Amino acid sequence: ALARVGLTQAAGKKVHAYSLGMKQRLGIANALLQPRDLLVLDEPTNGLDPQQIAEMRDVLKRYAATGRTVIVSSHLLAEVQQTCSHVVLMHRGELIAFGPMKKILNRNRKSETLEEIFLELIGDDLVIGKDAK
Repeated sequence: ALARVGLTQAAGKKVHAYSLGMKQRLGIANALLQPRDLLVLDEPTNGLDPQQIAEMRDVLKRYAATGRTVIVSSHLLAEVQQTCSHVVLMHRGELIAFGPMKKILNRNRKSETLEEIFLELIGDDLVIGKDAK
C-alpha cells in the first residue's frame, strides 16, 4: 500500500514526522489495504504538491479501473474534472447538476471547464460579500 502511494522511502519514519501531504497519502494507503467495492475520499489531494497530485490521480483511476467505485468530495473542480468519470455538483446543500463528466462538459458550449460551468450555474450567488450583510 505504501508503494502505491509513493511512501516506501518514508516507511521507517514516525508518522508525527510526516508532512501534511505524506499523512494524506498514508491515509489513502490505509484505505487501500483492504480492497473495497466503495471508497469515499474527502479532499484526497489536500496538502499534496503537483507531482503527488498527478500520482494520486493515477492511483485513484487505477483503483476504479478494477471495477470499484471511488467517490471524491472536493472543492478543486479542475482536479475533479481530470480524475472523475461522473460528477455531482452541489451549492449550499442543493443539487445543481449531475451525470457523466463528458455530458456535463458538453451540455453548455459557453463554459469549457467544470469550474466555469459551476460558476455559471450558481449565477448571482457568486457576488462576494452578498451574505455578509
